Amino acid sequence: MDMESKEKRAREEDNVNDGATSKMQKVENEEEQSVEEKKPSSPSAPVKLGLKDFVSSIDMFDYFYNFLHSWSPFLNVNKYEHIMLLELLKNGHTDPDQKISGGIRAFQVRKHPTWKSRCFFLIREDGSTDDFSFRKCVDHILPLPEEMQLKPDVNRALGGGGKHHAGKGGGGRGQRGRS
Repeated sequence: MDMESKEKRAREEDNVNDGATSKMQKVENEEEQSVEEKKPSSPSAPVKLGLKDFVSSIDMFDYFYNFLHSWSPFLNVNKYEHIMLLELLKNGHTDPDQKISGGIRAFQVRKHPTWKSRCFFLIREDGSTDDFSFRKCVDHILPLPEEMQLKPDVNRALGGGGKHHAGKGGGGRGQRGRS
């Protein structure tokens, strides 16, 4: 081989090596990017609601759940909790203007007449009352984990939302001895 051929071959080998190096770097960069994409995103900043900061939807849910289950029924909530519930409605309800219309005099914990469970109720200035789901409000502000979200048929499973057949009979042991 003459000198010129050897130099040419050396340059070609350098180019092949450079190409391999750049391809290797490209693959490594892609791997780094895919690893970064798989990492869970950094925790978001706390959400301020009323007078309190919540670090997660579970934190917010727990706050209102514990409040709901510790407050005495039919007792107006204090000023601090009033602010917290009002902010929850304003920021989390799908139609806050309709719920808050006419102004809110007080909030209370009551047993829901249909679901027979504790529920937050608002009492408007005109004396009318309405219930609201703190869980749906929290989920609207900070999405709850899937296992904590309400399923669409939850009301039906709890005995509501479907057709009621009150007074139509069918309950009991049949019509013994009746003809």
